[in-house]
Amino acid sequence: MTNNLFKYFTVYLILWFIPTGIFANDIQSIGVPYVQNYPKSSYLSGNQNWSIAKDKNGIMYFGNAEGLLTFDGKYWQQSKMPNGQIVRAVAAAADGLIYTGSFGEFGFWKYKDKHLTYTSLIKFIPKKFKFNDEIWKIYVVGKKVVFQSFSTIYIYENQKISVLKPSSTFLFLHQAGKRLFAEILGKGLFELQGNSLKPLPGSEILGSTGILSILPYKDNSFIIGTGKNGLFTFNGTTFTPLASAANNFLKTYQLNNGAKILGKYYAYGTILNGIIIIDENGNVVQRINKSSGLQNNTILSLYADNEQNLWAGLDNGIDRVELNSPLYFYFDKTGQFGTVYSSLIVKNKIYLGTNQGLFCSPWLPEDGKLFNSFDFKLIPNSQGQVWELKLIDGQLLCGHNNGTYGVTDEKIEKLTTISGGWTIKKLNSNPNFLIQGTYTGLAIFSKGKNGNWQFSHKIDGFSEPSRYVEQDTKGDIWVGQAYKGLYKLTLSTDLKTATNIKYFDEKNGLPNNFNINIFNIENKIVFSSNVGFLVYDEISNRFTNYESLNSKLGGFAASNKIIPAGLKKYWFINHGKMSLVDLAEPGKIEIDSSRFSILDGRMVQYYENISQISNKIYLISVDDGFVIYNTTNTEKTAQNLKLPSVLIRKIEDITDKYSTITENGNNDEGIEIPFSRNNIRISFSLPYYRQSKIKFQYYLEGYSKQWSDWSYASQKDFTNLSRGSYKFKVRAKISESIVSEITEFKFSVAPPWYASNWAVVFYLIAIVIALIAGKKIYEAKLNRDQQLIKEKLQQEKEAYLKKEAENTEKQIIKLQTEKLQAELASKNRELANSAMSLVYKNELLQKLSEEMTKLKDENGKKLSEDQLRKIQKVIDDGMNDERDWNLFESSFNEAHESFFKKLKANHPDLVPNDLKLCAYLHMNMSSKEMASLLNISLRGVEIRRYRLRKKLEVPHDKNLTEFLLEL
Repeated sequence: MTNNLFKYFTVYLILWFIPTGIFANDIQSIGVPYVQNYPKSSYLSGNQNWSIAKDKNGIMYFGNAEGLLTFDGKYWQQSKMPNGQIVRAVAAAADGLIYTGSFGEFGFWKYKDKHLTYTSLIKFIPKKFKFNDEIWKIYVVGKKVVFQSFSTIYIYENQKISVLKPSSTFLFLHQAGKRLFAEILGKGLFELQGNSLKPLPGSEILGSTGILSILPYKDNSFIIGTGKNGLFTFNGTTFTPLASAANNFLKTYQLNNGAKILGKYYAYGTILNGIIIIDENGNVVQRINKSSGLQNNTILSLYADNEQNLWAGLDNGIDRVELNSPLYFYFDKTGQFGTVYSSLIVKNKIYLGTNQGLFCSPWLPEDGKLFNSFDFKLIPNSQGQVWELKLIDGQLLCGHNNGTYGVTDEKIEKLTTISGGWTIKKLNSNPNFLIQGTYTGLAIFSKGKNGNWQFSHKIDGFSEPSRYVEQDTKGDIWVGQAYKGLYKLTLSTDLKTATNIKYFDEKNGLPNNFNINIFNIENKIVFSSNVGFLVYDEISNRFTNYESLNSKLGGFAASNKIIPAGLKKYWFINHGKMSLVDLAEPGKIEIDSSRFSILDGRMVQYYENISQISNKIYLISVDDGFVIYNTTNTEKTAQNLKLPSVLIRKIEDITDKYSTITENGNNDEGIEIPFSRNNIRISFSLPYYRQSKIKFQYYLEGYSKQWSDWSYASQKDFTNLSRGSYKFKVRAKISESIVSEITEFKFSVAPPWYASNWAVVFYLIAIVIALIAGKKIYEAKLNRDQQLIKEKLQQEKEAYLKKEAENTEKQIIKLQTEKLQAELASKNRELANSAMSLVYKNELLQKLSEEMTKLKDENGKKLSEDQLRKIQKVIDDGMNDERDWNLFESSFNEAHESFFKKLKANHPDLVPNDLKLCAYLHMNMSSKEMASLLNISLRGVEIRRYRLRKKLEVPHDKNLTEFLLEL
C-alpha cells in the first residue's frame, strides 16, 4: 500500500510541477499558438504582402501587391497607388500619416475630403537627381522620414528631401531602436548618422549573403540575422556569432526578416519554412509553418504589434500569430492518429485515444531542448476505437471498443473483454470499487492484491447500453444512453445484481427520450436535455426544470455535456460550443466562453473530452489533435488588458442607393447630412485583433432613449432622421467583463430646403414685402369694399323693389288665375247643365216616341202608320239636331280648348261620333247618359267604346275614361 501511495504521489508531482515549468515562459513550447489566417479571399487584394505597420488608432496597414491594404479588425479597404504600383514599404507616423513607397513613387496617405488620399513627395527631390527607383524600406525617426531604395536614401524633413547616394548598391536599411543601419554590398555594414553613412569595422564577418534583420538585443547590443550565415550579435564594437540551435534552420531555409516580440523573444521569417522563434539565449521556442497553421511558408514581412500579435505578410495571404495565447494547438495534419476522443498526460507521457487506437508520445523533449514537436506512436495491440482514458489511483485505464485495458508506459494489458468501455468511475458509496458503463450494461472493477484495478464482475439483471453513469447520494445508480431515456438502479449489497430497476421517459416529465445525459454538479445529480437542465423529485417521481441554474447559464442551459474543471469549476459544452463556468461564489455564476470560440465545432460531438493537468492547465481533445489551455496567461492578460477605443469607420448614405459620406468617422467632426438624404449607416470596429468575441453597444443621442442591447453587429442603420444635431456613442466589450471607453461621433441633419437659413431670410423678406403689399392691397380692397357696399345697397334696393313688383304681379296673376278657374268651373257647370239638358230632352223625346205608339183615335184605333212616322220623324230630328251638338261642342271647347286639338292631332282617323263619345267620356258621363245623347242603345255604347279603345290604342290595363281625362 505504501508503494502505491508513493507511486500516486510521484505522478501527482509530475503533473503539478513539470507543466508549470514548461509554461513559465510567456511563449509556450508545446504545440503552436493560435494562427489566424486572412486569405486573399477575405481581403480581396493581391497575394503578396511586403510590409506591415500599425497606426496610433490601432489600424493595420499592409504593403500589398495591388496597393495599400487597411484593416481595422472588421473591415478591409484597398487603396491604389497613382499608377497601381506594388507597395513595397509602409510606415505609420505619430501624427497619423501613413508613408508608403513603391516603384517611382513615395509619399503619404491621410484622410482628406472624407477619403483616404495619397500625396506624393517626389516633387521635393532636388531636380539634379533622377528618381526611377523602387522604395523597399521606410522608417520614421522623430521628425524625419527615411526612404530607402537599392541605390539611394531619401531623407524627408520639413518639406525638403536630402539625397544620400553610396558608392555601391544598398541592400536594406534597418532600424534598431533609434539607430539606423544599412548594408552596402561588398563593403559591409554602415550606420546612418545625420545625412552620412559611417562604416562599422569588423562587419565583414557577417558575410555576403545579405543582412536581413537587425534587432535590439540585451545589454544595449544588437542581434543580426543574415541570409545564410546565421545569427550574430553586435555590442557596438564587436560582431560575434550567436551560438543558437536555430542557426542551421535559418541557414537551410533562408532567413528573410525578423521582429522582436514580448521584449525577450525573436521571431524570424524564412523563405522556405515559415517562422522560428528563439529566446535571448538562442533556444528555439517555436516553429510555425504551413503544417502548423500558416497559409504559406514564405514570409515576406513580420511585424509585432503592441497587443502581443505577430503579423506575417506572406507570399500568399496574411497571418496573425497570437503570442502569449492561453491556447496552444497540436494538429495531426497528416492524419497519423485520426480523430481524438480522449487525451491525458501521465508520467511525462501524453496519450491520445482516437478512433484508430491508443497513441503515445513524450510530453517533454527527451534531449532537454525547450522546443518539442512530439512523436506519437501507436501502442501495440491497441488498434480500434478508444472511448475513454482515465487515471484512477495512479493507474491509467483505457475504455476501448474491444474491452478495457490497463496502460503502463507504452504497453497495454486487457482487463476485460466486455466491449465498449464508455465511462468508468469510482463508486461514491464504496471507493474500493469502480463502476463502468459499457455497450451491454454495467461492470464492476475492484482492487487487486498488487493495488491495481481488475475486473470483478458484470451486474446481472441489466443489459442496456450505458453511456452515462452516476451514483446519487442514496447510492442508487443512474444510467443514461442516447436513445432510451433514463434508468435508476438499486444494487444488491454485493454489487452483483440490480435488485430494482426504474425506467423514466416522457411520462415522468422528460422532454423526450433522446440524449438525456447525467452529470454530478457539487454532489447534485442533474440531467441535461435540449430544453435545459432537469432535476429529479423523488416525491412526485417527476423531472422538473432546474430553473436556478438554467436562468443563469443563458445559451449554455442546453449544454449536452459537463466536465469537472477543478474546484467549483465546470466545462459546459453546448453541441460544440464550450465555456468555463465558475460556481465558487454562491448565487453567482461566471461564464467564460469568448476565448474558446475558436474551438467551436472542433471537438468530437457527444464525446468531448477535457483533462485537467494541474490547477492552471487543461488538455482539450479536438477532432484532429489537442489544445493546451493555460489559465496563467489568461489571468495575466485579464489584469493588464485595456481595450482600445472603438473606431467609427465608414458612414454611408443608404437613402436610395449606397454612397460613402466619409471613410473615417473618427476624423470627421461636424458632418452635415442633407435632409433629403437622412438615411445613414454607421460602421464601427474594435481594433483588437486577439481571438475574442466582441460585442458592441451603441446609443444615438437625439434619436434613441437608451443604450441598445449588446450584440455582435458592427453596423447600424438610422432612417428618417429629423433635422438637428446628433451624437453617436458606441463601446465594445469582450469576455462579458472588459468594456472599452465610449467613442463619440457627432453629426447633424440639415433642415429641409424650406427650413434652411437662406429660406428663413427669404421668408423674412417675403413677409416684409407681403406686409407692405398687404397694406396697399388692404387699402385698395377697403376702397373697393366701400364701393361694393354702395353698389350692393343699390342692388339690394333695386332687388327689393323688383321683388315687391314681382309679388304684386304674382298677386295679380293669382287673382286672374282664380278668376279663370272660377270661370272655367262655371263653364264646366254650364257644360254639364247643357249636357244634362240634352240628355233630359232626348229622354223626354224618347218617352214621347214610346207613348206615341200607345195613342188611339176617337174610335179607339191606333194612329195610322203615316201619322206615326211623321211624328216620329219630328222626334228623331229633335234628338239628332246638330245644333244641340254644335252648341255643346262650342261650350266644351271653351272649357277644354286643347282637348279636340290634341285628340285630332294624335288620332286623325276619328269620326265625329268618335269625337262625341270622347267628349262625353272626358266629362265622365255614364253609359246610359251617353246612349241618350247618341240616340243609341246601351249595347251600342259598349260597342262604340270598344271600337274607340282600338282606334286610340289604349293599353289593356288602362281605363278608357282615365286615358281621356289625362289628355
